[in-house]
Amino acid sequence: MSDDHSARLALPYLAAGQMQKHVTLNEALTRLDALVQTVVVSRTTTAQPAAPVDGSLWIMPAGATGIDWSSRPVGTLMRAEGGGWAVVETGDGLIALVEDADAVVVRHGGDWAPLGARLGVAQALTRLGVGTTADGANPFAARLNSALWTALEAWAGGTGDLRLTLNKEAPGDVLSLLFQSGWSGRAELGLVGDDDLRLKVSADGASWHDAFAVDRATGRTTFAQGAGRRTVTTFTADGSYAVPTWARSVEAVMVGGGGGGGAGSFGASGSRFGGGGGGAGGISRGQWPAELLGGTLDVVVGIGGLGGNTAAGSDGSGGAVSMGGTTLLVASGGGGGGLGGSTDGEGGSAGEGAPRSNAGGASSVTTGGAAGRSLDRPDAPGGGGAGGGLDGAGVARVGGAGGDGGALAVKALGGAGGLGAAGSPGTAAPQPTLYWAGGGGGGGGAATSGSGHAGASGGSVGGGGGGGGAGVSVGGVGGAGGPGVVRLTAVG
Repeated sequence: MSDDHSARLALPYLAAGQMQKHVTLNEALTRLDALVQTVVVSRTTTAQPAAPVDGSLWIMPAGATGIDWSSRPVGTLMRAEGGGWAVVETGDGLIALVEDADAVVVRHGGDWAPLGARLGVAQALTRLGVGTTADGANPFAARLNSALWTALEAWAGGTGDLRLTLNKEAPGDVLSLLFQSGWSGRAELGLVGDDDLRLKVSADGASWHDAFAVDRATGRTTFAQGAGRRTVTTFTADGSYAVPTWARSVEAVMVGGGGGGGAGSFGASGSRFGGGGGGAGGISRGQWPAELLGGTLDVVVGIGGLGGNTAAGSDGSGGAVSMGGTTLLVASGGGGGGLGGSTDGEGGSAGEGAPRSNAGGASSVTTGGAAGRSLDRPDAPGGGGAGGGLDGAGVARVGGAGGDGGALAVKALGGAGGLGAAGSPGTAAPQPTLYWAGGGGGGGGAATSGSGHAGASGGSVGGGGGGGGAGVSVGGVGGAGGPGVVRLTAVG
């Protein structure tokens, strides 16, 4: 212990019998003035001020300039007094407020460090505000643009893991993360009112909708408003399909083209049959995991068969989906209706499927032409109606009606058979975004003179064409089959 100065703050002592004691006392008071409730103007100002306020303190930065500042080591505490400068000796533990930085620093190991770096432990705080003011409702509040939580690494003595543990008192309480926009709630995730994980959302912060819940006992997830993503791509012509990256599976519905109706027979006498109705395009369905499909699928769309002109109707062509040359799914076209003759007018065969599609109607001379089939496969397009025939006595028969498409689904009506007239076309599905099957075309009626009446075209998609009616000089031409379609649905 020195007889001249105090041990910690180096305050000068008054000596017994000392003359001019006020000098020593004033020196001690001046030193206390600097070291008690220390406030520093700046620790970054490099230029020595020309006219500082008496008692002002500065911490010397690197690169300080001026007669009194330039020779001082970095971190020196300088005091302005009476037009001069004095070094204030500082020991570890001195705390200073730096005014221009609005920061608090502490002297440690001959240097100045942020106070927070030396706190180490701060226990039993009742409020903490970061960039804002905490209050009773929000004892912790932070106003910032980004935040980071990172695990303490193994090399630093940690485990490398990071878990945030949030706890509530009882099952009926709420433990959640509330997401707001403009201070209005938009989503809440957590244990809201029970111990199942829940997410609810809101458009206005007042009305809330449950999105999902995860049962804590089974792990089963339920979606109150439904879940999943489905995108339908419809192909009416050949093309390629890029499998969406978000898809989990791809579903396919494929319909082949409908067969064209056959032409009716003709002649001056005898039995003359109308042309057979074309068969409906076949249907195939498939579903594949998206990860097995690669990036792109090749799509071929079936084309409707042509109606016969003094000939049988042509078959509709089939559709296909393939991947890199490997065929994944096919749908056959409907068969063309037969050419009317003196003994028959066969209906076109149904397009292949599981089960097969609807066949076209066959002609008759004793009754009207048979209607195209619709219930052999009720979800399929309708077959074409047969053309009306002429018997030996010259009695003209009515053409057969086209079969309904999707008879037990979204029904597309088949066309009416012609009575002394052409048949009516089959219709397309009234809700094509919901269903696709088209109705079959109606068969043309027979004519007792001149040309037989024409069969009508099958409705899009896949309807069979109607057969042409029998005539005297020329048989009626058959109607064309409806085109096919491929619908691919990506499911996410």
